[in-house]
Amino acid sequence: MTFWRSHIAVCLFCLLALTACRNSAEQHKEMRDLPQIVESGVLRVVTMSGPMSYFNYKDNDMGYEYEFARHLCEELSVEMQLLVVDSPEEMVASVESGKADLIAYRLPYTTENKSRVLFTKREYITNQVIVQCKSDTMVHDILDLSGREVHVIKNSIYEDRLRNINEEIGGDMIIVEADDSLTLDDLISQVAHKQIAVTIADKDLARLDKTYFSNIDYSLEVSFPQRSAWAVNKHAESFAAYIDEWTANTQRKLYFSAIYRKYFEKSKYFESQGMIRINGRLHISSFDDLFKKYAKIPGWDWRLLAAVAYKESKFDPNVISWAGACGLMQLMPSTATSLGMTEDDFHNPDLNVKAGALYIRKLERLFADVENTEERLKFTLGAYNSGPGHIFDARALATKYGKNASLWSDVEEYVLLKADPEYYTDEVCKYGYCRGEETVDYVRIIWEKYEEYKTWAR
Repeated sequence: MTFWRSHIAVCLFCLLALTACRNSAEQHKEMRDLPQIVESGVLRVVTMSGPMSYFNYKDNDMGYEYEFARHLCEELSVEMQLLVVDSPEEMVASVESGKADLIAYRLPYTTENKSRVLFTKREYITNQVIVQCKSDTMVHDILDLSGREVHVIKNSIYEDRLRNINEEIGGDMIIVEADDSLTLDDLISQVAHKQIAVTIADKDLARLDKTYFSNIDYSLEVSFPQRSAWAVNKHAESFAAYIDEWTANTQRKLYFSAIYRKYFEKSKYFESQGMIRINGRLHISSFDDLFKKYAKIPGWDWRLLAAVAYKESKFDPNVISWAGACGLMQLMPSTATSLGMTEDDFHNPDLNVKAGALYIRKLERLFADVENTEERLKFTLGAYNSGPGHIFDARALATKYGKNASLWSDVEEYVLLKADPEYYTDEVCKYGYCRGEETVDYVRIIWEKYEEYKTWAR
């Protein structure tokens, strides 16, 4: 019996050792460097949904880091396989285990992360800053925060920094912890709308939000520089070297700066000018005949189609948005081409309005389960602005939390909450981050303009 026990023990040991070796070999096979990536024809990119990294807008994948990762794939002549996760820990684990090749995200340059992944020279240096409206009573120095009310996300690194500053200046600052449902984007928006006076945020996010709110100031830095960068597997040294050279290559700087301007300089807020109605005039624009002609495609009141064009382009057929949307109806190029247009057609008023009407009909059919016509129209407008995926997500959240998923006033609450990681990473959501405030305002403004047009336009 002793012999057989010993024999069985040896066999079990060998089996476990063989399994461990096989698992180790399989894992090692997944630790890919540049040659294996190029040979496979696929770059596996991991990132997180967010305003600077990756999001879906008007049915198009976008994001500052995403666009650079896409360009890197083009340089390597490989396809991108995108993995979107919910936390930095998941990104690090994905690359560490060989599940992904590249973290295309501003991963904090911490001692722990350095021990687990290899950082590249695609790096960023940023600070925490005070965000406030431009005015004569602005905070110009940390000492000026004494006696001021500063709103901050509860239990965040920003709150920690504020409390340290408060100790440094004598404890007279009034720190207001924001509601758990609010995000940094929300607080910056509240500053811009003068609902609160001051908040604290990451400088890069404040810079991006300034393209939405031209009246904010973020010049006062209140932290030491903080470093972050893209990262790869610890064993992918030649891939890291390629990314370093790709980043430094001056021939590509023009392309890189174009992406920077798109996200951090181009205005995202299109102000209305010269659109006040002239008394006695019964037409809305010089394109009313087109709106009347093509509103029949979705079966809309032509004045609602005109209200969409008003909000989208202010009736300028030549306008191009920061995201690349074109013409009177501000169609994204991919949407326009899917509807039969060519690049030469994008700014043709007749073809642009027709394509916009076709796209609206397509969107409205996605909400056929919403029986009330007015509610269905509002869902369609929301989808036209953000893309239908975000509206599907918001409806799923509304259902989860016991609200009416066929009532816009219930669903818009969750459209707003799709800027909050707690909600857009929920298992019922499939489309990630969305700047929901923009979509809710979009529907409200168009509906108000439509109601106005109905009182006088014929």
